[in-house]
Amino acid sequence: MFELVFLGTSASAPSVHRNVSATMVLHREYRFLIDCGEGTQRQLLKSGLGFRKLERILITHGHLDHILGLAGLVSTFTRWEVTHTMDIYAGRWALERIKDLLLGVVLRGEHTPSLKLRFHQLSPGLVFEDAHFEIRAFPVPHRGGDSYGFVFEEKARRPFLPEKADALGVPFGPERGRLAAGETITLPDGRVVTPDDVLGPPLPGTKLVYVGDTDEVTSLVEVARHADALVIEATYTEADVEMAAKHGHITAKQAAWLAREAGVRHLYLNHISRRYRGPEVEAEARKVFPNAVVVKDFDRVRVKRPRA
Repeated sequence: MFELVFLGTSASAPSVHRNVSATMVLHREYRFLIDCGEGTQRQLLKSGLGFRKLERILITHGHLDHILGLAGLVSTFTRWEVTHTMDIYAGRWALERIKDLLLGVVLRGEHTPSLKLRFHQLSPGLVFEDAHFEIRAFPVPHRGGDSYGFVFEEKARRPFLPEKADALGVPFGPERGRLAAGETITLPDGRVVTPDDVLGPPLPGTKLVYVGDTDEVTSLVEVARHADALVIEATYTEADVEMAAKHGHITAKQAAWLAREAGVRHLYLNHISRRYRGPEVEAEARKVFPNAVVVKDFDRVRVKRPRA
């Protein structure tokens, strides 16, 4: 299961009700901040998330409404010594802007800053992995390239079948745990039981796809295929489709088309232009994809694949 906390859902500039782009993804003990618009550190405090264990930041692209908040965040972390390291993942051009901002301004003149920044240049493929899940980056078309989206996906698992274990006489206790972990065991009577004897076929894990700003959606269908949740911008409605194309964004209808074509379960729309209040954006999307929601700042969403 993944949990999303939307910290900023406005496009380009904050409004009275929405801050600019930032979203937290939580999984087990991990916390990943996606984008860091101006004012994100206040949103973190207001949401109750705080700064604890905020060590990994994923940047979709280098436009200022997605990175300016890094300056305040790093400044605070340096003074409060909240953490000793921060890993920032972004495309080449975005990293250049971020380094100029942080090393050239925020930390300029600091010979031994208490916060160690580690910069990672994104390319398509694996970004992070542990025993339970992985994060992959994929290119997103947005005003010239060097933009990325992210797939958070739990690893497939084989369910333990207690009825098969019962039939084989596997006792309750550590023996079953070892089989579930993929180990072969030997029973007291000398019979050998392998994981294949008591485990079912692999079941896919929860899949979350996160897209920041994008020019179009047709190239994203396959990467979003069968996602349990898709997060993507819906900066405009079809009434302003020409403006969307001019500024390198999409409409709610286009986002909904992607969700429908890719067969996703839930669609969460953000990066909303200040010209809209939200319900009209959601209504447009639902005509194409009924399970669409325009999220607001501080909305929390749990993403979980239903059991077979």
